[in-house]
Amino acid sequence: MVSSKKLGGFAKVDKTTGEGYKNLFCLDINKDGSLKSPLLFSRIINTFDNNEDQITFSPDENTMYFTRSASGTSSIYKLYKVTLEKDSHGNWIDEELLNINVDGYSIENPFVSPNGEKLYFASNIPNGNGGYDIYVSNIKEDGTLDSPVNLGEEVNTEYDDKYPSLSKDGNYLYFSSKGHANIGGFDVFKSKITKYGYRAPRNLGNTINTKYDEVAFFTASKSKGYLTSDKAFGKGKYDIYRFSVKEVSQNIRGVVTDAETKTPLPNTEIILIDEDGEEVSRVTSNKDAIYNLEVSPFESYTIKTNKDGFENQTLEFVSNLGDNYTYDKDLELTPKEAVIIKVEEKLMITVENIYFDYNKWTIKEESLLALNKILKVLNANPEMKIEINAHTDNRGNDNYNLKLSQKRAASAMVYLIEKGIDAKRLLSKGYGETKPLVDCKTLCTEDNYKANRRIEFIILD
Repeated sequence: MVSSKKLGGFAKVDKTTGEGYKNLFCLDINKDGSLKSPLLFSRIINTFDNNEDQITFSPDENTMYFTRSASGTSSIYKLYKVTLEKDSHGNWIDEELLNINVDGYSIENPFVSPNGEKLYFASNIPNGNGGYDIYVSNIKEDGTLDSPVNLGEEVNTEYDDKYPSLSKDGNYLYFSSKGHANIGGFDVFKSKITKYGYRAPRNLGNTINTKYDEVAFFTASKSKGYLTSDKAFGKGKYDIYRFSVKEVSQNIRGVVTDAETKTPLPNTEIILIDEDGEEVSRVTSNKDAIYNLEVSPFESYTIKTNKDGFENQTLEFVSNLGDNYTYDKDLELTPKEAVIIKVEEKLMITVENIYFDYNKWTIKEESLLALNKILKVLNANPEMKIEINAHTDNRGNDNYNLKLSQKRAASAMVYLIEKGIDAKRLLSKGYGETKPLVDCKTLCTEDNYKANRRIEFIILD
């Protein structure tokens, strides 16, 4: 931690702040997250008449970056790098003033990304957006830094933007700002880091932010962390506070139906994709055509659908609430038209597969949509005659499968007759397991079984 408390009777006072010069301290953390009594961090780093401010480490903790006020100007900070001497207990060597420092301007609040590849910091160097802006530099193999890059207007404002830190997974940037949608003073904001840049920052709300300054927000774990504030009821100028994060549970839920008939569509694949184009999750609608996906608050998603016999759908979705919530989003799929194709010198009407319950020949409701497509073709071609061929996979008794396939073919024919098609135009046959599309014998996968369980509609001469 950083503290300006005076050490001993001869401790100097910073004339700019009226407080003692800042020093770095270290503290053990109790199991409940409270902090034990602080001890001076390093006599090598701490100085007598300069301010030492924020500190950050490489992931292996062998490289440390810190800031120290310039001699004679306690309000301007410079960024330094030191290295831990091998096999030592805190002997920091090779102190180096980094070359990204600019005379007359301040670099503050360094923070190394969790993967150790980038260093974020705040600075008032020229050509920023105003006040202090947040910058990032790539860390080279030797620990020095590439030229800084301003995070841009999405993050930085005309006011002070400082104290960058990242979540443990590196997916979110936290920082304090006097701009954006502000409650007062410095507020803590959160921005999603995507491959396209930084999302519009979101104020963390009044459970964290007040009309006073809230700065130096750090997550210690997924659910706990620390921040600093000069709230009026504190013990001094700036105090350290700890916080717990309450996980918010959100879902998006709905029913998948045919857009024309509103028939429920079980077995529809729904894919959730994040703003970076990465797949988050994938589910299949249940027997009642209901799907359920977990989402995070204040995120933008793309929902994609995949269903045999239907056009793939893509729609955008934003989880725009911050509390526990279930969003209702029904999905309507547009059916594909039946197509006549030629297979091995035969003309066939192709539709999505016809589904039956296991060991039964009653057609499922969702498969009536496929039969309605056949009906549409037959009505458009009144002279057409077809043969309905049913096939099973090779599991079970051969004779039983043959009879089951005959009953299934007959069920499809009965449906078409009931819808007005002359029985003389229809013929049904069951082939059991004798004509598999995939001749996998005893090595069949579930996809092989699914391909072999089918009904074909052959156009007769």
